[in-house]
Amino acid sequence: MLKQLHHMGLRAEHLYIAGAASIGLSFLSWMLSKQMENAGIDRADRWGIFIGEWAPTFIALGNGLRTYEK
Repeated sequence: MLKQLHHMGLRAEHLYIAGAASIGLSFLSWMLSKQMENAGIDRADRWGIFIGEWAPTFIALGNGLRTYEK
């Protein structure tokens, strides 16, 4: 899988940036859901957690690509 990602042009830096962006997007989605939906804080928390779980995946893939690139 790492070979295919590398062949597609993805680099470790791209995945690190995606991980950092997903942390910011997690906070933003939590805040917007809390303010714009009448579903309560529980739903906002679920949105934030759902998107926040992407960050470790992107960072782990970035670490794998970093190893593959070396």
